[in-house]
Amino acid sequence: MPREVDRKQTRKALRIIRKLAAKGSAPETIDPETGEVKPGEGAVDYSQWENEFLTEVDKRLEKYGSAFNDLSKGRKDDALSNLQTVKLKEIAAKARGKPRKGLTTKKPMGWKNRPPPRQRDED
Repeated sequence: MPREVDRKQTRKALRIIRKLAAKGSAPETIDPETGEVKPGEGAVDYSQWENEFLTEVDKRLEKYGSAFNDLSKGRKDDALSNLQTVKLKEIAAKARGKPRKGLTTKKPMGWKNRPPPRQRDED
């Protein structure tokens, strides 16, 4: 028995995915003078993994209305799992031209106001 997924959530996810996929791929063009086939120049250069991710999630949303099956990975009503939502946000940020954030460490509160550690003198 398939689970009930909010259709509004599915349409919203499909719209976002198709919009991102359209930014990444442009059709091939044929040079009229030489007849040479040139690859299309999309606005964003997605990696192979990102292209596969967008197409696979699109297929699952079309077929099932949801892109995940394991309910421990997201809410019952959602069309995308939590991790899929995060990855879509990362791809959208890449499409907008924002640099990817790396891993950062958190500094303890008040670390700027602390005196530097003293060196011990060894005799």
